Amino acid sequence: AAENDDVSSDEDEVLEESPCGRWQKRKDEVTQKDVPGIDATYLAMDTEEGVEVVWNEMQFSERKKFRLQKSRLEKTFNNLTKLRHNNIVKFYKYWIDDKSEGPRVIFITEYMTSGSIGQFLRRSKKNKKGVNLKMWKRWCRQILYALSYLHACDPPITHGGLTCDTIFIQHNGLIKIGSVAPDAINDHVKTYSAPRRNLHYISPEYGQGVYTGVDIYAFGVCALEMASMELQGNGNSEDADSHSPPVGSHEAILVAVEKLEDASQKAKQSRGRLC
Repeated sequence: AAENDDVSSDEDEVLEESPCGRWQKRKDEVTQKDVPGIDATYLAMDTEEGVEVVWNEMQFSERKKFRLQKSRLEKTFNNLTKLRHNNIVKFYKYWIDDKSEGPRVIFITEYMTSGSIGQFLRRSKKNKKGVNLKMWKRWCRQILYALSYLHACDPPITHGGLTCDTIFIQHNGLIKIGSVAPDAINDHVKTYSAPRRNLHYISPEYGQGVYTGVDIYAFGVCALEMASMELQGNGNSEDADSHSPPVGSHEAILVAVEKLEDASQKAKQSRGRLC
């Protein structure tokens, strides 16, 4: 019993506090698989509300670039704190730590206890379970509600990193998109200098700039992945076996569409729309 108490005490240890003292960062890390722009995520405690939240950290690689981007970042994150939608992970607060060796942007978000859709799909595939049509439609509608809200903002907000691992499930089954990685942080955060993963979510036009259309393309890939349980991987050819087309290639996407058993899903994916 004493040993268990010690373990619990270690997990509850406060590593850092927000400048206002409201949010306390703990040792427990939160799994955010392959989310570009976010370098580390930890459980934290909201001492005013008494609930667990997520402490997100973005580490900038160069102090000079950070200074040039600081005002743009502040404007972007101020806008993110104003977002209010049932299908978007709540964004509570952010602050900038430019006193440490590597400048950081730290922001607090809602804790989604049931994990991501990506995690759900991987577990379901392992257990040879699929996503039924009713659930698939409900998930798709909620994702589209959230994207419609973001794209209708002035100026429009592009998520820019939508994957099944940045779409989360609340304990009551509500779907929320999170991990918004706006264009303001691209190429300046450490994780953007690492090899990009999940390439199959990236539209062919992505290199021409980040705009709302890239989110719609990524949504289509998410919908296909949820329906087919295929396209699992990082979007790299090495993720597929020697008898399969590269994961996320045009050929692989067409194969996944053809494998869909439900005629209505196949029709919607083929037309590239959801009714």
